[in-house]
Order: sequence, then C-alpha cells, then structure tokens
Amino acid sequence: MHDTDTLTESSGDLAVDIAGLTRVEGEGSLRLKVRNGVVEQARLEIFEAPRYFERLVVGRTPDEVIDIVARICGICPVAYQMTAVHAFEHGLGIEIDPAVRALRRLLYCGEWIESHALHVYLLHLPDFLGYPSALDMAHDYRAAVEAGLTLKRAGNKLVEMIGGRAIHPVSVRVGGFSRSFRRTEVSALRETLTAALGIALQTVDLVAGLDTPEFERDGRLVALKHPHEYPMNEGRIVSSDGLDLALTDWRSEFAEQQVPWSNALQSRGRDGRPYLLGPSSRITLAGDQLHPTAAAALARTGLAGEIARNPYRSIVARAVELVDAAAEALDIIEAYQPPAEAATRWRPGPCSAAWATEAPRGLIFHAYELDEQGLVAHAQIVPPTSQNQAAIEADLAAFAPRVLHLSHDEATLRIEQLVRSYDPCISCATHFLDLRVENLP
Repeated sequence: MHDTDTLTESSGDLAVDIAGLTRVEGEGSLRLKVRNGVVEQARLEIFEAPRYFERLVVGRTPDEVIDIVARICGICPVAYQMTAVHAFEHGLGIEIDPAVRALRRLLYCGEWIESHALHVYLLHLPDFLGYPSALDMAHDYRAAVEAGLTLKRAGNKLVEMIGGRAIHPVSVRVGGFSRSFRRTEVSALRETLTAALGIALQTVDLVAGLDTPEFERDGRLVALKHPHEYPMNEGRIVSSDGLDLALTDWRSEFAEQQVPWSNALQSRGRDGRPYLLGPSSRITLAGDQLHPTAAAALARTGLAGEIARNPYRSIVARAVELVDAAAEALDIIEAYQPPAEAATRWRPGPCSAAWATEAPRGLIFHAYELDEQGLVAHAQIVPPTSQNQAAIEADLAAFAPRVLHLSHDEATLRIEQLVRSYDPCISCATHFLDLRVENLP
C-alpha cells in the first residue's frame, strides 16, 4: 500500500484512498462510485496545475513555437515539435526536401524507442512481475532492467544527434533543420541501433509470455494510417468504425470539453463517444504497414487480436513498435543522403495551420491561426492523454467490478496496472492514482 492509503467503512459506505499513482508521469486520482456491485461513475481526476502553453505561444513566430512546445513534455518533445512544424508547413504551403522528411522520421524513431523502452521496462513490467518498482525488480531481473536502459539510451542518442540534445531538442525548424547532417554523422548510429533492434526483438518475446488479466473491451480505436508506411508524421485519421479524415480535419469529428473533476480537458467524438489512441490502436488499424521485421515479430506472438481488445496487452504492442522504430531507423540510415539545403526558404504570412502526428502514446493534434505578420494569434494543442481520458474512465468502470471483492492491495494493483496500460502523461494533459471507492446505499 501507499504510505497514505486509508480504508474506511461505515453504514454500508466504503472509501478507499490511494494517495498517488506511481510509475506514471504526473499526479491525479481515481474516484469510483459503486452501487450493489455496479460502478455507476468512474472519474479520473487530474489536479496538476494547467500549464498555459496555448497562451504562451500567442504572439510568437512559428520557429519560436516549435522550440516552446518541445517543453510540454520531457519524454515526447519530438511529437509536439513534429506536429507543429508540419502544421505550419502545410498552412504556409512549404515543400520540404525528401531527405529532411527522412531525418524527421529518424528523429521520431528515436523518441518512440526511448519512450516505449521507459514504459515497457521501468513503468509497466514491474506490475506483471509483481514488484512495486523497477528498482525492486532489478534485484531479481537485473538483465531485463539493463536491457531497458540500453534501449532508452539508444533512443536518447538518436534524438540527441538529430535534435541537438536528448531532452527538449532544438534543431527542428520550419522548412527543415537548423543545420545539415553529414552521412557519416547519421551512419555513426548504425551500431547502436543494430544492438537496440536485437534487444527489441527479445523484448517482444519477453512481454508476449506475460500473464495478463482477462479483460476485453470493444471500444472505438483511432489512429493515423498511411498507405505506404507505419504512421508517424503523415497519413489520415481512421477509426475502427470506418472514420477516414484528413489530418487537418480532427475538429470535424472530435471536440474538447471541460469536466468539473479535472484540470485537463477531455476529448470525445462529436457524438459523445470516448475513443482510444496509442500503440494498440495503431497495431490494429495500421499493422499492415509495420516494418517486415516488426510484422514477423507480431505474427510470432499470435496476439494481434488480443492487442485490439485487451488493454493489458498494450505492452506487447509497444514492444512490437520498438522493433518497428529500430528497424526503420536502420533503413533510413542505410539510404540517407544529405539534403541540398538544411531548410527550405519561406516567407511569414497569415494562414490557418493544423496537423496531427502519432506520439508514442497516440495521436496528437495542433491548430494555429497566424496573423498578417505571421505571428500566432490562436493555438489549440490536444495531447494524446487528454483524448484517452474518457476511454480510461469507461474501461475502469467496466473492469472495477471484477476486482472490488479482492483485498484493498490486490484491487489497487489491478486497477493501477490497467491505468498504466495507457501510459498516461498527466503533465502533458493539463492544459494519478489516488483511488477512492464509494459504495452507495
């Protein structure tokens, strides 16, 4: 139990308080209201203070925005940069060099590797192996923890080389990058990424053999899909129920709303339905475009169907994407030729700019209005976790009755494990787990 957990029961009412959810990024709480064994209400309360990035970028140039939004998250800064830079380039009609496009995918591969490695080995694997933390797990599974750290270092090294530094990279600019990259610089990553690919393949075998709780849900899955590659920076927005939208049209189908129990906005479909983003959605909706090495690894697990239905199997989806990112990074390195210029020249001016990319945790959407001077007049930034909140609450409401009969510690572990399946980044979402269960008379 957490140090400040409490359990009280009187007059048929039950309250369970868990002071904080560990192994997620940020702080929040979960409130469950139960009547006769049925969960009537599940609320994920995010109480981290709003961070006002949508206001901080007003009056800034597009290149300033790219640097500012990287500070939204230390784990997935590339996602915010890529979404912003593609939005501005699309809005301003800027064509980029194919070599720049390849470098951007390489940069994004680095972020996927470091983020997925962190989650799989240090945040989520301890749940499956019965440890309260990765440090405790390291006593008995030192090789696994070292493998995870090696993978994360490989991703960080890639981001640092292309981005200028591993945390909050600084090289991305509208039209390209702040400098050119020689073929020898890019090729120097080959050995590191070859080793990372080997570890990633072993990771798939490791997590595919984990015992997972039996829980299936038939929710709406949403992801990007591209006709020729696994989705990162480009494609269309698709869903498991037939949605097919341009990346600029996110707001025609989805909308943010404020809920009274959370500092973070939630997103739902225009019809009010929740939806789920992330690796499981991508594998399900775009798995036909996985790198052949990753596709073969997924096929060996035989778990593609479970990944679509059981959120606990998201750890397998992340492992498969580790393989995909490492394998594609090696392909990009092998074929890389420097662009003629580091960045395409462009002129500032007024425009409406919008785009979506796939962060490690799922689809991220940005929209900007630029004024006559080419400065930001309005911004909307929609992180993956804020879009997943409603789906998390729905899944918790469906799952909780299965574990409420268990001891407090065991029920808490199962519920925390489910929340961690979505790899929530609560800090990003405030523009987790204090558990309270209330039995209603």
